[in-house]
Amino acid sequence: MGSGAWSTDVYRAASAYRKASGKSAFAYSDSGARKVHPTLDPHGVTARESRDSAEHPQSLAITVLFDVTGSMGTVPRILQEKLPQLLGMLLRKGYATDPQILFGAIGDATCDRAPLQIGQFESDNRMDEHLGNILLEGGGGGQMMESYELAMYFMARRTTIDCYDRRGKRGYLFIIGDEMAYPKVKAREVRDVIGDRLGEDIPLRGIVDEVRRRWDTYYLLPAGSHYAGNRRILDFWRDLLGQQAVELEDLAAVCETIATTVALGEQACDLDTVLADLHDVGAGDAAGTVSRALARIGADRTPAVRGTLPGGSGHSDQVTRL
Repeated sequence: MGSGAWSTDVYRAASAYRKASGKSAFAYSDSGARKVHPTLDPHGVTARESRDSAEHPQSLAITVLFDVTGSMGTVPRILQEKLPQLLGMLLRKGYATDPQILFGAIGDATCDRAPLQIGQFESDNRMDEHLGNILLEGGGGGQMMESYELAMYFMARRTTIDCYDRRGKRGYLFIIGDEMAYPKVKAREVRDVIGDRLGEDIPLRGIVDEVRRRWDTYYLLPAGSHYAGNRRILDFWRDLLGQQAVELEDLAAVCETIATTVALGEQACDLDTVLADLHDVGAGDAAGTVSRALARIGADRTPAVRGTLPGGSGHSDQVTRL
């Protein structure tokens, strides 16, 4: 996957059509659907692929997975509304030459009908279609845990990304949520949801280490979510991801934060330039939030301190609190 090119004009035309016809951007979910859309079903998937091509020779895999349980159900709607800003900054501002973006959703494998939904890596407006096919189940188990570990298993073992496999450069993985992961990847849940047969369960830290070898991984805890500011949640994720477990003071700035993190990670520009770019693409209202969130990232991403990780990645883990 990953062919084609993003068009804001096509996005706006689709939005105008939906508005005129009274349809929702999330028509599948709003129609009363009760199971994962076929295009997002991870069961039996060999791999989701981000590949180089003549059209996109320097593909960069970017994955955005979000919890859709409880108060987190507004996240995909905000992402859908902010797609033009996200793609505008990545493409028009040259932060990433050939970004290929996958959207997916995380639920609870212990009780939800849709514990994991995984789109495709796309470079064009099909990413908007994948977002629109997500089932906003809104369930969850109510025990401060969701199946983030199952999603990380898929990213570690069921994705193929040329940026890493050909060039030793990790992709970017953003997980947006407000709860903890379960302590292990359960073989039974992997079999039922993904279709793989494991000989035994995998400890959480083991799958985190595995996914981080190929993915520069961030956990974003946004304000307004049920457990925003909860020290237990923050400490849990910082124990796993260090300073790449971060708080966002404004959920509406999530796309701009993702684009800025990629820009700094790719050393495409410094923070001051990104903030100016936010105004240029019509997202100036997010500049204050992004500035406060990422104030020290620019210094941490300079060549003098940017480390090379095992496996050839050029992304540093020395990221301060966002």
